Amino acid sequence: MAFTGLFLILFLIVHASINACIFLNDEGKTFNEMARFMSHNWIMRFLEVGLFAGLITHIIQGLMLWSQNKNARPVQYAYSQPNKNSKWYSRSMALLGTLLLLFLIMHLSHFYVGTKVALYAKGDAPHNLFEEMKEVFSVNWVVALYVAGVIALFWHLYHGFQSAFQSLGINHKKYTPMLKTIGLGYAIIICLLFALMPISMFLGCIK
Repeated sequence: MAFTGLFLILFLIVHASINACIFLNDEGKTFNEMARFMSHNWIMRFLEVGLFAGLITHIIQGLMLWSQNKNARPVQYAYSQPNKNSKWYSRSMALLGTLLLLFLIMHLSHFYVGTKVALYAKGDAPHNLFEEMKEVFSVNWVVALYVAGVIALFWHLYHGFQSAFQSLGINHKKYTPMLKTIGLGYAIIICLLFALMPISMFLGCIK
């Protein structure tokens, strides 16, 4: 779970960096060039297979972990004060993960499917992903769903970052607080970038 989580954390850095090209406000030229490179470079396409394998594995591991935790204590404690021992987001990773899965399905249907259809089904037909983003993010309720998904992603990343290192045995008075700080900074930057993209397009700041 920790290894696949860290792998996906690294992927989000690449994904956010490429998508951030829209902030250059050059009518999507740089962004579309980067998107075309990612979809046509054979190394990137090979890594894409590993990405989906890691994602599916992470989801399955999450479900297995949730099931094991539930079966370990089928009868709840008569008196429990969970807030004294853990944060709400650490106890809600299964719920946050489910929300993120629904968000991911929506995200893939909006952008990934169209790109692959143009590449494979239409003989590598021209596909303007930037214009597609503008169209998707022109709808207010879609933007609201994306922002809600990013909020869920923030809490999932914030806990998951430090938790992954702890699962790998890195739990020390000196290093754990530092990892928590790095994890918080990472979650804020990544999620802020992802949230600003649909909001900026909806408000017309990016043309």
